[in-house]
Amino acid sequence: MKKDKVLFFDTTLRDGEQSPGASMNLKEKIQVAHQLANMGVDIIEAGFPISSPGDFESVKSIAQQIKGPVIAGFARANEKDITACWESVKYSKNPRIHIFIATSDLHIEKKLQKTRQEVFDMAVRSVKFAKKFCDDIEFSAEDASRSDIKYLCSVIEAVIDAGAKTVNIPDTVGYKMPEEFGSLIATVKNTVPNISKAVISVHCHNDLGLAVANSLAAISNGARQVECTVNGIGERAGNAALEEIVMALKTREYFFNVGYNLKTKEIYKSSKLVSNITGVLVQPNKAVVGANAFAHESGIHQDGMLKDRNTYEIMSPEAVGVPESLLVLGKHSGRHAFTRRIKDLGYTLEAPIMESLFERFKILADKKKCVFDDDIIALVEEGISGVKETYFIDYVHVTSGVSVIPTATVRLKKTDKSKTETIQEASCGTGPVDAIYQAINKITGMKVDLVDYSLRAVSVGEDAQGEVNIKVKYKDSVYTGKGTSTDITEASAKAYVHAINKIVVMQKE
Repeated sequence: MKKDKVLFFDTTLRDGEQSPGASMNLKEKIQVAHQLANMGVDIIEAGFPISSPGDFESVKSIAQQIKGPVIAGFARANEKDITACWESVKYSKNPRIHIFIATSDLHIEKKLQKTRQEVFDMAVRSVKFAKKFCDDIEFSAEDASRSDIKYLCSVIEAVIDAGAKTVNIPDTVGYKMPEEFGSLIATVKNTVPNISKAVISVHCHNDLGLAVANSLAAISNGARQVECTVNGIGERAGNAALEEIVMALKTREYFFNVGYNLKTKEIYKSSKLVSNITGVLVQPNKAVVGANAFAHESGIHQDGMLKDRNTYEIMSPEAVGVPESLLVLGKHSGRHAFTRRIKDLGYTLEAPIMESLFERFKILADKKKCVFDDDIIALVEEGISGVKETYFIDYVHVTSGVSVIPTATVRLKKTDKSKTETIQEASCGTGPVDAIYQAINKITGMKVDLVDYSLRAVSVGEDAQGEVNIKVKYKDSVYTGKGTSTDITEASAKAYVHAINKIVVMQKE
C-alpha cells in the first residue's frame, strides 16, 4: 500500500528569524534557503513581505533563485498584505500565499477588537482575494488550539470553500497536551465536511517543551503538513524542530506509516549552518544534532556499543550526516586529503574558497596537534559566512593581569571599494576583551554595545579552538558575530569584527 506523505513546511526564515538576535541579512537567507532546498523541504516560508522593505526583497530574491520547493510568503488577512506577498513570491515557479488571522475569543476580543462574524468574513474575503493571484493558498487560524471548536471548524469549512488548499491549525502558544492536540486534529478531520479538499497542517510552539510531541500526535491523527524550523529556533521557546520530527518518522517508521521527501543526511549540515549564521548555539544534549547526541561516556554504554551499536543508538549518526571519525587531519596533510574531507563533510566549494580554507587550515594545524572534524567545520562556516568584509584584523596585542589595567592595541585594515587603509587604536577596558572592543569602536567610529558573549571549545584537547559567539546592539538593532581561534582574545576580536561587518552591510542595504 502506498504511504501518505507528510509535507515539511520550513519556517526558519520567517518564524525562526523572529527569535531574538537571530536576524539574517539577504545573503545569509539565500544561503540557508539553498540548503533547505538541498535537504528536500517541500515548502520554504521565506518571510513576511509587508513587514519591511528588506523582508520583501529577501522573499523576492529567494523566489527568483531557489528552485524546487514551494516558496511561501506570510500575510495578514487584508488586501495590502496579500498584494505585497504576491509581488514578492510571484517569481517562484511554485508560489504560495499564506494568510493568517486569529480565531480564539481571547485574540478576537483583546487583540483584534472584533467580533467572531467580522473575523469570519475577513478570513473568507482574504482567501478569495488571494485566489485572484495564485492557486496555492494556505490559511492559518492563529491560536486555533484555544479557539471554540465549532467556530474553528466553521471558519475552516468556509475558507476551503473560498479556495484554501491548506488549512493550518496552530498551537500558537504551545498550550495543548499531545492527547488534546491529536484529538483536536481528529475532530477537524472528522467534522469539517469539505476537509478532503485541503491538506491539514500544524504549527506547534514549544512553550511547554511539547512542540515535537504535539506535531507527531497531529500526524497520527491525520495532519499531512508540519511547520517547523531547523534546530527548533523561533519566538519565545521556539518551534517544533524539523530534525526531531523527521527522525521520529524515520526511526519509528512502522508506528507512523507515512513517507516524506526530506533527505535526512543533510540535517547535520543544515543545523550547523543555521547555528553559525544566527549565532543561536545548539545545546550539547539537543536531540539528533547536539554534540552529545551520539556520544557515549558511561562504561556500561561503551561496552554495549562495542558489542552492538544498537544497544544504545536507535539511529546512526550517518543517517543525519554526522561525521563518524574524529581525528582526520594534521599539519602534514595535503590539499587532496583536505579537499576530500571537506566533501565527506557535505560541502561543495569553489576553488578560490577551497584554496583560502586550505591556507587557514595549515596555519591552524601548526598551532594544534590534532585537527578534528569540528575544527574543519568551524573553518568552513567562518570562510563562507556570506558577509562582505569591510574590516580585517591585522594586529591585536593585549596587556592584562592582576593589578594591571587591561589595555589593547588593535590594528584593522579597512577596504572601501578599491581603497584600503590601515587604522590603529589603543584602549583600556574592564577586561582584555572589553579593551579590544573599545579599541575597535574607536577605529570604526561606531557606538556598538555588547549584549551577549559566549565562549565554547569547538573540539577537544588543551589546544582546542575557542569559538566566540556574540550579540551586539547598534541603533536599536541586534547583530550576531562569530569568531574561532586557538587564542580566545583573537577569537573575541574576530567575532566583534564579524558583527561590525554585518552592521556595515545592513546599513548600506
